[in-house]
Amino acid sequence: MTVAAGAVIVALIGMIGIVLVAQSVPSVMADQINFFTSSEWNTTDPENLRFGILDLLKVTVLSSIFALLLAVPVAIGIATFLVQYAPAKLSRALSAVIDLLAAVPSIIYGMWGLIVLGPWMVPFAEWLNSNLGWIFLFSEGNVSIAGGGTIFTAGVVLAIMILPIITSMSRETIRQTPALHQEAALALGATKWEKIRMTCFPYAKSGMIAGSMLALGRALGETVAVLIILRAASSPSTLSLFDGGFTFASKIASGSAEFNNPMSTGAYIAAGLVLFILTFIVNLIARSVSGGKVNG
Repeated sequence: MTVAAGAVIVALIGMIGIVLVAQSVPSVMADQINFFTSSEWNTTDPENLRFGILDLLKVTVLSSIFALLLAVPVAIGIATFLVQYAPAKLSRALSAVIDLLAAVPSIIYGMWGLIVLGPWMVPFAEWLNSNLGWIFLFSEGNVSIAGGGTIFTAGVVLAIMILPIITSMSRETIRQTPALHQEAALALGATKWEKIRMTCFPYAKSGMIAGSMLALGRALGETVAVLIILRAASSPSTLSLFDGGFTFASKIASGSAEFNNPMSTGAYIAAGLVLFILTFIVNLIARSVSGGKVNG
C-alpha cells in the first residue's frame, strides 16, 4: 500500500509533465521568435504567435533569489534564538506567531506590499540607486522607483512570506540535535555559541537547506502577491532590482483572458512547463547539497 501511494504521486507528476509538453509543443513550434532568448510576448493573434521566456525567467529568478537571501539569515537566527536562547514560554508564543505568518493569504501580502511597504521603501530604494547605482543590481530599472512597484519591493514581501517555512524546518532540526553532542562540546570548554556552531548547525544543515529550497519553490511559484506588486514594464529586464515586469506565475495569471484559443493557451502552458522544470532543478540541487537526507 505504501509503495502504491508513492507510485501514485510519481505517476501524477509524470502525467502533469506529459500534458504540459503535449499542449505546449504546437504553440512553441508556431512561435515566430526564439522561445528561449526573446523577451517579447504577444499571443493575442493565434496566427502570429510571438512569445519568449527570457524576461520572465530573469524576473522570476531575481525576485526569488533576492527573497531567499533576505529570508535565510533572519530565519536561521530566529530558529536559533527560539531553540537555544529563549525561555520555553516565550519560545512557544513566538513560534506560534511566526507560524501564523504562513496563514496570511497571498492577496493580503500583495495589497500590503503595494499600498504600505512599497511607498515606505521608496526613499531607501532611491538612496541605493543613487549611491550604489554602479552595481547592476541597483542601477536604473525599466520602471520608475516611485510607487515601489519593483522587484525590490516584491522580493521583500516574498522574503516575509517564505520566512515561516525556513524558520519552522530550521527550528525543528536544531531542536533534534542530540543532547550528548551538545554536552560533549560544553565539556570540552566550548562556549554556548561555539556549541551551537559546532554541533547544532552541522546537524541541522540538511534541514536548513531543505527548508530554504521549499521556500524557494514557494517564491518561484507565488502568483497573486507578485502580480499585485510588480508594475508592468515596456522594455526588457536589465537584471536590476528596480525592474518591473512579470514572473512566470504572474504572467500566466494575467493572461487568463486569452485562454479561449488552444494556440494562445499553449504559449502560457509552455511558460508553465519551464517553471515546472525549474522547480525540479531546484529540488535536485537541494538534495545534492544536503546529501539526499534531512536530519531529525
